Amino acid sequence: MAYSVSIILPTINEEENLKLLIPDLIENLEGIDYSIIVADDGSSDNSKEYVESLNLVHKNITFLNRTSPPSLPMSIWDGIEEANTDYVLWMDADGSMPANTVREMVDISNQNLECVVIGSRFVEGGAYKGILELEEKSLIKAIFNVYKSNDTVLGMILSNLFNKLLRTIFKSQVHDITSGFILGKKDYFNKSAFEEADYGEYFIKVLSEILSSNIEIIEIGYVCETRKYGSSKTATSFLQLLKRGYPYILTAYKVRKHGI
Repeated sequence: MAYSVSIILPTINEEENLKLLIPDLIENLEGIDYSIIVADDGSSDNSKEYVESLNLVHKNITFLNRTSPPSLPMSIWDGIEEANTDYVLWMDADGSMPANTVREMVDISNQNLECVVIGSRFVEGGAYKGILELEEKSLIKAIFNVYKSNDTVLGMILSNLFNKLLRTIFKSQVHDITSGFILGKKDYFNKSAFEEADYGEYFIKVLSEILSSNIEIIEIGYVCETRKYGSSKTATSFLQLLKRGYPYILTAYKVRKHGI
């Protein structure tokens, strides 16, 4: 059976970033049997019109207009359910995850059909937001680069520190346990991991289920790029940092203690 994959893009007001990302995906996925599903959470921009204009030419690019309450994890799950391919990949739509890495993940998956492939900022070849060159891993320079972008310095620091903390709690061999950039068989993923989560902590539960099923995970490095348009939805204040961070810690603790 030929390899086929659906790319799921959860969105809220990412029109300008979609205009950069989707053409990049089209270019990089040439020769691959793929579809792109934009799972939208009620955007007020012209995301719908843009995706529907693409659909006139590219029938494999569709817009999923969610009517349920806004939810990042459930947007992803709805995209998974919508997919009619054997494999699914989901990623951020803000331009932080490069299309050429998607192609690399697809090629690796195609050669390792039973594995899950994760894009990682914390393995060889990977780096966190703000670092323009892999050889320039300076925190001060990274902070300056993020400050000039549409991301937040707080969000960048949160991503790094929390990942280290969560790895300690979770005791996982996976380096990027808040990745949200993953490809695997559609059948590997279960609704419960998504519907019980508020935000990105769903990924810890997804990893737990994959690891408990003894499915091999391959991590590949990528440089997480800064947002070009729009504003970050991760952590724009210390209060939001605390609010968003607590469910991650709680989920990692529960998974470690109870394996749930």
